[in-house]
Formats: sequence, C-alpha cells, structure tokens
Amino acid sequence: MKSSKNTSLGYIYAMQAFFAWGILPVFWKQVKHVSALEVLSHRIFWSFIFLLILLFWTKQKNTSQLLKQKQTRNSLICSSVLIGINWGLFIYAVNINQIVEASLGYYVNPIVNVLLGIVVLKEKLDKLKITALIIASIAVIYLTLDYGKFPWIAIILALSFGLYGLVKKTAGIEAIPSLSIETLLLTPLAAAFIIYKLIAGNGGFLVGSYSTNTYLMLTGIVTTLPLYWFAKGAQRIPLSAIGFMQYIGPTLMLLIGVIIYKEEFKKEQVIAFGLIWFALMLYTISMIRNTRKLKKN
Repeated sequence: MKSSKNTSLGYIYAMQAFFAWGILPVFWKQVKHVSALEVLSHRIFWSFIFLLILLFWTKQKNTSQLLKQKQTRNSLICSSVLIGINWGLFIYAVNINQIVEASLGYYVNPIVNVLLGIVVLKEKLDKLKITALIIASIAVIYLTLDYGKFPWIAIILALSFGLYGLVKKTAGIEAIPSLSIETLLLTPLAAAFIIYKLIAGNGGFLVGSYSTNTYLMLTGIVTTLPLYWFAKGAQRIPLSAIGFMQYIGPTLMLLIGVIIYKEEFKKEQVIAFGLIWFALMLYTISMIRNTRKLKKN
C-alpha cells in the first residue's frame, strides 16, 4: 500500500514538473519588454536565493563540499555554462516569437542524448534507436532546407541541454545540490549585470511596474521548483514512464506557440514534427523494451 502511494505521488510530482516546463513560455511573455540577458540574470540570481532556502528546508548541509573536489568542480563549471546558455536562449526564443522552434529543440533533445551516448559513452544501440536517430536527422535536415536557414535555436537548445545532461550523468551529482553550485558560480556575473542596469537606470527591475518586479523575482521559483518536483518524481516512478512524460513539455510549448501566440506552423513544419514524433515513438518503445529486459534479468 505504501509503495503504491509512493508511486502515485511520483507521477504527481513528475506531471507537475513537465506541465510547469510546458507552460513556461507564458511566464516569459510577461517580461518580454525586458531584455533576454537581464531576464536571464534575474533567473540565475533568484534561483540561487530560492535554492539556498530549499537546501536549508531539506537539510542538505554538505553542498559546498562539491567545490572541494577538483573533478566535480570542473564538471559544475562546465554544466553552469551550458545551463546558462540553455536558459538564456529559451528566454530569447520566447521574446522573438520562436516558441515553436524552441519546442522542436526539446523534441530533438532525446535523440541528441542517444547520439552523445554513442559518441561519448560508447553505448550500443538497438535497431529501433538507430532507426529513430536516422528519422529525426532527416526531419532536421528537411526543416533546415525548408527554412532556407539552419534552425539554430532548436539545435543549440537540444545540444546545450543534452551536453548538460551528459556532464551531470558522468559527474553523478544530485539535481538540487548541483544546481545550487551552478547558480552560485553564475550569480556574481548575474548580480553585476543587474546592478549595472540599476545604476544605468534602463533596466526592468525597480524602475518599472510592480508586476515586472514581481515576475523577475519569481523567475527563481519557476526555474527551480519544477526541477525539484522532477527529482522527487524520478525517484519514485519507472524510467520508461519518465520517457513518455518528457514530451508533455514541448507539446504544450508547441500548442501555446501556435494557438495562443499565433506563430506559424506550416505544412512543411507539420511533416518535420510528424517525423520527429514517429522517431520519438520508436525511441520510447525501445526504452520500454530495454527496461523490461533489465527487470527480467
């Protein structure tokens, strides 16, 4: 009974996380009049403040020890740069009405993970995953030819988050403590930029409306709370379930971009997204099969 309740709680946590990530574009639209770099600075600064509170609340006192180990410290420096790029580019994409392309990045991300697994971790793929990788690659090439330009926002989002996941996997550090150190490393730069904008008098914080001030301060909560929920959910439910649920976020982003913000979703994009959805279906089937095999063994 306790195990069943624990699993149910895990699904609730995971659903909350993916739903929150999916509707984030709506939040970033509320501060679209503030430059992406300033919003990113606030996102980093207030995330660090909120994470300090979260660490105190969860009684994790040994987080600072992570900086004392050279290999771990180097990994965290690398991951902090990658997550900074990912966060900043996503905010920028929303600001310039490219939510659809941003959602594509998060659809492509699992395939990037597979590719990184082959190249870096020397993982072997089954036929389904190889097929999924080929189909997704064709979709990206097709989309590039259709755009007449490389979909750089989608690809950089996918690569930065994929590399971020790779660094975290090889470092083997828990989500909340590692994110605390990552934001700690980025906070001096973020705080310096916020102060610069305040002194210059052309920033969005404390010189604009109360709502803008509130939204900028809330960037820390909307960034870290879904990650906390995801960490709690991932501990309680199967990996295959996480695999299925991870597409909730980009699907919501896509719907928000097209339905709410009236972004273009042409026939060629429908074809490309359809190919990627098919590739992801094959990828998920392969993951479920592998999970079942592991359970049997």
